[in-house]
Amino acid sequence: MKRIFLSAAFAASFALPALACEGIDIADPYARASTAMSQSGAAFMEFTNPGAEDCRIIGARSDVAQRVELHTHIEDDAGVMRMVEVEEGFLIPAEGSYILARGGDHLMFLGLTQPLAHGDEITVTLVFEEGDDLEFTMPVDLERMPDHGHSHDHSHGHSHGHAH
Repeated sequence: MKRIFLSAAFAASFALPALACEGIDIADPYARASTAMSQSGAAFMEFTNPGAEDCRIIGARSDVAQRVELHTHIEDDAGVMRMVEVEEGFLIPAEGSYILARGGDHLMFLGLTQPLAHGDEITVTLVFEEGDDLEFTMPVDLERMPDHGHSHDHSHGHSHGHAH
């Protein structure tokens, strides 16, 4: 009897982290490069967390780049905007949302392994602190203007608990 209880408790301990960020939704994702010859690119989107627990994205990867980093823009002492890596990750609050937008937080593709051509689709995997990954595809959109609003073309069905 004791062995069964311990096995059940042990199995449950592995299930809990994956359930912490169940149901993360990604809306209006897109990627872009500044030019056809760029060695870097960026991706933007909105996350919605319907759950009762905060979720934190701590990394990302994609086969279109040697490295994918979480980035933001900050103003230095001279008033110049610079991109810097956000090592602590992006927090998606419980029952809230978090936006990656041009001029703010974003995914940065460094060392592109292929051009990001308008209309292509790329695969990105997000790594969550809670211990699960979320893989999804997004279009490359080189025509979108910086102030273009969200179309809210929701990618329903991309839930964190069902990621590959």
